[in-house]
Amino acid sequence: MAQGPYATRYNSTSDRLPGLGRDPESVRRRVELLERLLERLWVVPGINRPVGLDVALDIVPVVGDVIGAALGAYMVWEARNLGMSGWATTRMLGNVAIDTALGAIPWVGAIPDFFFRSNTRNLKIIRAHLDRHYPATSLIEA
Repeated sequence: MAQGPYATRYNSTSDRLPGLGRDPESVRRRVELLERLLERLWVVPGINRPVGLDVALDIVPVVGDVIGAALGAYMVWEARNLGMSGWATTRMLGNVAIDTALGAIPWVGAIPDFFFRSNTRNLKIIRAHLDRHYPATSLIEA
């Protein structure tokens, strides 16, 4: 934790702003938003299949895969900060590793990313943990 005159002010401000705190509800909001950004940002016309930045980043060789892996690893980091078990975080890291390895295949890397949605799988793991340990953060989806 950072020390100094600004650390306390930042911590108290971030805890008051919605979605920026370290509480489970804020974490849920962040990981759901990140999953939507990475996996369900647009719908492909004609097939009505959602895609996100994870597929779009595969257009840029190497750099796109690194950025996608870093964003997936951020979800795992948020999960670890929630106190999730080592087994759950290992499964999540495995999902990110598989997605990164499949996405690294030149020219066809976007095709496996289109079907293997590691961030959606990881969100399901995080939601299960939050629903079990922090039921007040559950949202009713219409």
